This record gives sequence, structure tokens and C-alpha cells, in this order.
Amino acid sequence: MEKLKIAGGYPLKGTIKVSGAKNSAVALIPATILADSPVTIEGLPDISDISMLKSLLEEIGGTVQFEDGDMTVDPSKMISMPLPNGKVKKLRASYYLMGAMLGRFKKAVIGLPGGCHLGPRPIDQHIKGFEALGAQVTNEQGAIYLRADELVGARIYLDVVSVGATINIMLAAVRAKGKTIIENAAKEPEIIDVATLLTNMGAKIKGAGTDVIRIEGVEHLHGCRHTIIPDRIEAGTFMILAAAVGEGVLIDNVIPLHMESLTAKLREMGVPVDAGDEQIFIGKADKLKTVDVKTLVYPGFPTDLQQPFTSLLTRAEGSAVVTDTIYSARFKHIDELRRMNANIKVEGRSAIIHGPIKLQGAKVKASDLRAGAALVIAGLMAEGITEVTGLEHIDRGYSNLEEKLNGLGATIWRESLTQEEIEQLKSS
Repeated sequence: MEKLKIAGGYPLKGTIKVSGAKNSAVALIPATILADSPVTIEGLPDISDISMLKSLLEEIGGTVQFEDGDMTVDPSKMISMPLPNGKVKKLRASYYLMGAMLGRFKKAVIGLPGGCHLGPRPIDQHIKGFEALGAQVTNEQGAIYLRADELVGARIYLDVVSVGATINIMLAAVRAKGKTIIENAAKEPEIIDVATLLTNMGAKIKGAGTDVIRIEGVEHLHGCRHTIIPDRIEAGTFMILAAAVGEGVLIDNVIPLHMESLTAKLREMGVPVDAGDEQIFIGKADKLKTVDVKTLVYPGFPTDLQQPFTSLLTRAEGSAVVTDTIYSARFKHIDELRRMNANIKVEGRSAIIHGPIKLQGAKVKASDLRAGAALVIAGLMAEGITEVTGLEHIDRGYSNLEEKLNGLGATIWRESLTQEEIEQLKSS
């Protein structure tokens, strides 16, 4: 086990490159199960979720090659093997294996997924969709069993706008008989990315990126090559840290259209933001004005950037309110920021931040992926040394983070935890 050490107070400048989208990758890789010949996905991030999915595909008989961000999956010899627990438990997005395996084999057994603990994240909308397509779904001993004689297209209305359910139903429906219509569908860029891959494989999908998606089922899907979109959450994390401690940072490999809600908030704070075709430049901001933020589904402000943005707001003058309408339990980073001298209190679904405050280096623990990003940003802003544990969360979503930040002039390194520190962590 390791900890991340950050020497704060160094200004960052230069160019930083964004990796492929994690939230896309975890759906694109299971989608390859639906093809009957090899699929290559280019530009994947080098993160633990990807290596976990690679071994799950190999477990069910896939041949997978992965190097330099490019993955080729040959699904021709895959079988419908149960995946009741083990690796599946460690990966929230393993639920996409349900839709893909159901779509291809008409049956699947998947252990209930894990990942970050962010309060209730039920998969009832996924199950509602599978049942509408003709599957029987049962929950037995902590695993979901899916069985169908055949899948038949249906009209499915999502009670809650859900990215996961939208993608999962899409995966199950592309090889079903007849027409499927998903109403109140999520509109995130990652959904368009998955639909693009499936279309390249021969699926017939219209309306991805709108709230009504229409799918005409086909019998077979074939292999193809696909390049993943850039990670808008990683890009947003870099934009926020550039606003916090930057002296001119160019963010490369980004789609500015995906970043508009964050760009608007940064400009409101007085941060110079200049967007090109595939790049965004964040200039130095001397004084930051405070702003309120409310997370919403896309194209609103992303819940995944709420925690990193909270760190930035400790530098702004005045009081700010950050409200998370998506996940109620997404404030575990607040106690850690308080250890670093932040003046923040939580009321219900909102955090109230009073600034400006000079953060102080401290020992902190990342409880989930984006809390980890928030603490890294806080460490870069703070005086002295910050130690972050819980790196397994950060490694799930950010590839080569230290290397990228050190390239901008940060001073970040990893050290092994002592036995005593490991015991302390286990008891905390």
C-alpha cells in the first residue's frame, strides 16, 4: 500500500494531456462481447478499472490484447460463464456486463457491483429495462441472474435519468428482435460514444445524445476500430487545478463543448479561459470571486467535478454553496479538507464554503475517486506537505497522475506505507 505526498505551493505551468474517458471505457469494453469478430478500441486510459475488465473478458473466453492504450478483443470464443463475485465486486461499472451478455447469450449471472460508495445507487432502472425486453431477473445470494428465451424490442420509460441504465438497455437491445425506444434517456457524451461504437459494429441506433433513443434490433454485430472520446472529468479536474495554482496551463485533447458548464463557472469566478478546437487554455487568476454550484445531469454541472471544485472555492473571496442533487453522500471529502484548515460546513445536500483560506498540508484519506482528486488539488494549494492515502480510488480513474502533474512543475511522489500506518488505516 502506498501514499501520495504533495509539496504544496508550487505554481503550475505548461501543457497537460487528457486521457480517454473512463466512464466511456467501462461501457465500450463490455460492448465488444456483442460482436462476432475482433473489435479494437484506441486511446483507452491506463487505469485499474480497465485491467479489471480485461481479465473479466478473458475469464469468459475472450482473447484480449492491450498495449499503449489500444485494446483488441476477439469475442468469437466467449461463453456465458457466471461471474458471481471476485473481480466483479470491485468494479461498479461491471453491471454493463449484464446488458452485453444478456444481449449476446440471452443469459448472465453477475455479482452485485461495487466501486465507490456514494450512497444509494440502485440498479432498478437497469432491471426494469431488461424485464421490458423479456428477461427474467432474480437476485440470488448477492448475484443478479438474468434469463430470456428471446429478447424483444419494447418501449421503456426511465423513471430516473440514468447514464448506466441508458447504456445497459442499449447494449441489451441492439440484438433484440424489433424496435426498442428508450424515453427519458440520459444525454451524456459517453452515451453517444457507446452508440457510435455499436453503430460501427452494425447496430441501428438513432437519437443518442437526446432524451429519446430508438434502436432497430439486428441479428449480428461485427468487429470494427473505434477511438474513445477524451475524459471530460479528467479535463475538468485539470481545469480546476489550473485555476487554483496555475500560471498558464494548456489542456490538450479535450472537447470544449463537453466542458461548457465548468467553463462558465470558472469565467464567473474571474478565471481567464480560452477554448480552441481540441485545447483549453487556463490563464492565471489573481483574485477569485465566489460562485454557487448545483450539480445536474448533463449538460449541467457534473457531480463528478463537485468535489474538486469545492477545493478551488476555498481560495475564493466570500461564501459559496455547493449543492449535489445527484448523490447525497458525496461530501466525505469535507472532513478531510477541514483537517487542512478549510472553513466548510455541510447542511443536507449542500456544502457551505467560506473563503479565502490558506490551506495547510495534512494527512488525509481519499474515500472515493473524486474525493481523491479534490484532496490532490487541495494539496497543491496548501502550505507544506500533504499525505493522501486511499490511492486505490484515485488509480481507478486517473492515469499517470503524478507524472502528468510533475510535468507542469508540481512536486508529487509516492511512498510505501509503513506497517504502523497500514494498521492505523485499517482501524480508521
